[in-house]
Amino acid sequence: MTGITVSGTDNASGTRGRSRAVSGGHYRFRHAARMEWVKLRTLRSTWWTLGITAVGAVAIGVGVGAGTRDGSGDLTNNALVGMVPGLLLTGVLGVLVTTAEYSSGMIRSTLAAIPRRPLALAAKAAVFGALALAFGELASFASFFAGGAALGHGIAAPTLGRPGVLRAVVFSGMSFALIGLIGVGLGAIVRHTAAAIAMVVGGVYVLGQVVGALAHAAAPYMPILIVANSLSTTRPPTCSAGSGSCPQMLSAWSGLGMLGLYAAVVLVIGGWLLARRDA
Repeated sequence: MTGITVSGTDNASGTRGRSRAVSGGHYRFRHAARMEWVKLRTLRSTWWTLGITAVGAVAIGVGVGAGTRDGSGDLTNNALVGMVPGLLLTGVLGVLVTTAEYSSGMIRSTLAAIPRRPLALAAKAAVFGALALAFGELASFASFFAGGAALGHGIAAPTLGRPGVLRAVVFSGMSFALIGLIGVGLGAIVRHTAAAIAMVVGGVYVLGQVVGALAHAAAPYMPILIVANSLSTTRPPTCSAGSGSCPQMLSAWSGLGMLGLYAAVVLVIGGWLLARRDA
């Protein structure tokens, strides 16, 4: 493979070292991650989408808190309810992080610089996952405190010291990153923006609701139901009288592991296809 020269001053030893690394096709993970970070942080849509997602999650938490009249429910879950619709945006953004390179043709330059294609996808997933995790935790903690502050009618706000509360807040933030990584993997598999977004919306939201209504045994394994009923709760969900069959939801740790498994599977498949298909 022909070498790709990195621009810079001719007398800079650091630049010569990087040029030799690229010429030999020996980009390591840190080089690929740095490249992905530059691409990601220069896109305004990245920051706008993550910012809107965080603000929306907080606003919904405040609205639910202000409307709460019964303090006997899971107030933590109420405060974090805005995280669930926010997952749609982070999943879509994960798709765009991957498919935008195909629509713009930049994928050819990326793969020319990094011949080890699975490494390129791993770096993209790591950088985007870390950014989504940071924003997810920010949105989750902000929603928790804002939703608690909005409680009225003499209802005491939950505290992080209560059993299961800190875990619910942290896991809700982690779901942002995991759903986003599912979007990254689906983008690598499908490579077409509209089709991949449809798969995220259909697989995470629509399918979850349909399966939850028709197949109770499979409902606990649906991503959106895992986030709503396993990760963001401090107590198992209860079924009202006469509701019929009630699915036994996964524990918080099992739900987190299942979401991680979904993300790992689609990323592995995406990396395998990326290594075997033409750009």
